[in-house]
Amino acid sequence: MCADRPTDNQPSPDGATGTISGTLPVQTPRSTESNGAAPVIRATGLTKRYGSMEAVKNASFEVRSGDLFGFLGPNGSGKSTTIAMLLGLIRPTAGQIDFFGLGPGRRKEALARVGAIIEIPAFYPYLSGRDNLRAMAHLRPGVTKKRVDEVLDIVGLAGAAKKRFGNYSLGMKQRLGIASTLLHDPDLLILDEPTNGLDPAGMVEVRHLLLRLAAEGKTIFISSHLLNEIEQVCDRVTIINKGTIIAEGAVDELVQQSQTTLVRVDQPAQATAILQQLGGVQQVEGCGDDLLVTAPGLPPAKINAALVQAGLDVHELRRAENSLERVFLEITGTANEQAA
Repeated sequence: MCADRPTDNQPSPDGATGTISGTLPVQTPRSTESNGAAPVIRATGLTKRYGSMEAVKNASFEVRSGDLFGFLGPNGSGKSTTIAMLLGLIRPTAGQIDFFGLGPGRRKEALARVGAIIEIPAFYPYLSGRDNLRAMAHLRPGVTKKRVDEVLDIVGLAGAAKKRFGNYSLGMKQRLGIASTLLHDPDLLILDEPTNGLDPAGMVEVRHLLLRLAAEGKTIFISSHLLNEIEQVCDRVTIINKGTIIAEGAVDELVQQSQTTLVRVDQPAQATAILQQLGGVQQVEGCGDDLLVTAPGLPPAKINAALVQAGLDVHELRRAENSLERVFLEITGTANEQAA
């Protein structure tokens, strides 16, 4: 993949769709150290079988307090099955899930501290945003009308509270869905594809909201296949492919592990053959007139020296800007080749 890592230069949404209140903490790094506290989510050996098919295979991962955690995988990778097991919608074939350090025997108590949304939430189209939330509040003891107005303000829909849900944009609908998960002030949000199907403006709306909620102390678990969105908001990620966890770690660390050097030479085929024999080089691929050399930890000077010693003229050599998307494609591609 040849494209550089994208950046978010779009302004915060405002006007008719509402403005998310507060200062967005985009420039301030957040600490996600656990300080010895139990993980908010600890999944151990999760497995789900349907007959002879294993949808999820021995998956283990942890989400720490304060994490903005990305759960990544292509369609059909086992993401939704894993979320359904986390929320108790389906029973694991094997494995264990603990929330907040509470064991399986206290699942009801633990889930009371969780807010979740699966895809686009279902609301009454002819009711206003406020009335939809009031109807949901009746299902949760202790949630007041005041709290309904508070969450509308949190998600930037106070100005559209009286507007019919059916007239909301997709971004507004998704924000109202997130508002519904906040009614009981949960400690953990589990969001399945929160920006799927949204236009760029809607993605920005939801992205800024998630950053703000995380800065205010919420732990957020996001399942998605939209890698650009995950890279712009998440601290840590776990990648699942064909039901198996294949990578996990801090986003910055994963990106740095996939160091790629762009090389421009007159004889790319000969250069490719030379570089494939060079220790530390994992992959060489064509990108137009250039070569992209994946070689974590290998200085560009050694790549240059190998080519020059072979008598090739190197016209350009520089580090390519990496992205989570490139890392994802590399490791899922490797996993698929090994499975084949």
